[in-house]
Amino acid sequence: MNSGAYAAMPAPKLPAWAENAVIYSVNTRQFTPQGTFSTFAEHLPRLKKLGVTVLWFLPIHPIGEKRRKGSLGSYYSIRDHYGINPEFGTLQDFDALVRAIHALDMAVIIDLVINHTAWDHPLMTEHPEWYTYDKNGQIIVPQKEWNDVAQLNFENQDLCHYMIRMMRHWIDDVGIDGFRCDVAEWVPNDFWCIAIAEMQKIKPVLMLAEGQHPSLHAHDFHISYASDLYRLFNAIASGKRRVQEIDQLLERDENRFPKGSHRLLFTSNHDQNSWHGSAIERLGDAAKAMALLTFTLPGTPLIYCGQEIGNRKRLLFFDKDEIQWRQNGYTEFYQRLCRLHSSCPALYKGEKHTIESDRPDSIYAFQREYERQRILVIANLTSAPVRATLFVKKHADQGAMLRKASGETTIALAAWGYKIYLAETDSGGEKYVEILSG
Repeated sequence: MNSGAYAAMPAPKLPAWAENAVIYSVNTRQFTPQGTFSTFAEHLPRLKKLGVTVLWFLPIHPIGEKRRKGSLGSYYSIRDHYGINPEFGTLQDFDALVRAIHALDMAVIIDLVINHTAWDHPLMTEHPEWYTYDKNGQIIVPQKEWNDVAQLNFENQDLCHYMIRMMRHWIDDVGIDGFRCDVAEWVPNDFWCIAIAEMQKIKPVLMLAEGQHPSLHAHDFHISYASDLYRLFNAIASGKRRVQEIDQLLERDENRFPKGSHRLLFTSNHDQNSWHGSAIERLGDAAKAMALLTFTLPGTPLIYCGQEIGNRKRLLFFDKDEIQWRQNGYTEFYQRLCRLHSSCPALYKGEKHTIESDRPDSIYAFQREYERQRILVIANLTSAPVRATLFVKKHADQGAMLRKASGETTIALAAWGYKIYLAETDSGGEKYVEILSG
């Protein structure tokens, strides 16, 4: 199907509990010196205070020994989909962690890796017919660099049934609330349709796809990666792309994706941090401005563990390399963004309207609006201070809004500076209050 044809379809609605989600990605191995579930649990009050609502755990399963990379191996080389990596603890430890997370009114999703397995997964000997072979009768790898894993074959219906039973186990028996699905575009859409429908029979689960093809939403995924927007943020920060391209990209996607599709907005994740650098390494002084956009543009924001303390290092992927925790200016910054996103319907389900200016190469400004709530976001996406006049060709009432927000239609911002205003209504009428600036 042509990708443009998906735009006429409705996207699946997020579970009600995930409408205002802020997702936090947990790299258990690197989170504490011990790298266990029980020591991670000590951070739950801090993460609750930060404003996180959903914890996504990188794969929690035993890692293959055969063809292992590094000293500890890749989380994504799974030896047992029903098991727990002993490096992290036991199933009882994870059960206790899930209960503790739920007690704090947060949700749990885990990484689902079903496109491939480790070379010493029991399926390799019990069901060799479930794998994909080359013309010489050898099991293939998904791609050349991924030589520690073996490609499964979802044309085999017995394999499909096995994976659905396994997914049910983690929801039914352990109580998780959904999955982040690794390389979701590499697994057939027909499988996802059936599997996700089966999960929804149990309870309203959240399904996050690593992938950005519009068909993922047509086949029942709630959220997909906004990877093109991530790359655009990096390029704008390095001066290689233009500010105007943000709206061009958003408009392109609006014309391609099912109506109401939610995208995962991020400036870092485990892959990008380890292989391309931390957000601060890649974005430099633009790190906060770009993070602010992930919380205020339409979509669901993601924090990769360590971003909330301004982690600057690339975390090793196959070896121990723990995060050095410390509170700093980034902590309060992310806390304010989390609380703003989760508490403002305008940000998690409001319409977006771009506000034009006389400095379009520098200023990116927009309004989010839902019912009677309005939020104005203004960012200078360049490395030089700027003074700009904001004006509106459409939505004439916004002119008054801008005058109330800044006292005039002209605004000055430092290099990579930003301001957010919230409309408030009291007995004197509507007023606009600055709630975040930098």
